[in-house]
Amino acid sequence: MARANEVRLARAELKRQVAEGEISAAHVILECPWEAASMTVSDLLTSQRRWGSTRCRKLLQSVPMSENKTVGSMTERQRNALAGLLEGLPA
Repeated sequence: MARANEVRLARAELKRQVAEGEISAAHVILECPWEAASMTVSDLLTSQRRWGSTRCRKLLQSVPMSENKTVGSMTERQRNALAGLLEGLPA
């Protein structure tokens, strides 16, 4: 229970940092900090400003990747492909 709370709080902080632009979603995908490992890719992407489920789905279809895939289960190739797409997008 305490561990679950710790993970929730750490994830909330990570999402806040992504939303504020302090850290990029591409950076989180490449570095995969412990709090993001069990987070879904769509959860991470939609925490960015002006990112909803439609924009997230369209991006993931171009990779192709499931919205429910966790950041920690991504292969190196998937990480690089998704981070590259995110870095190439206008903010």
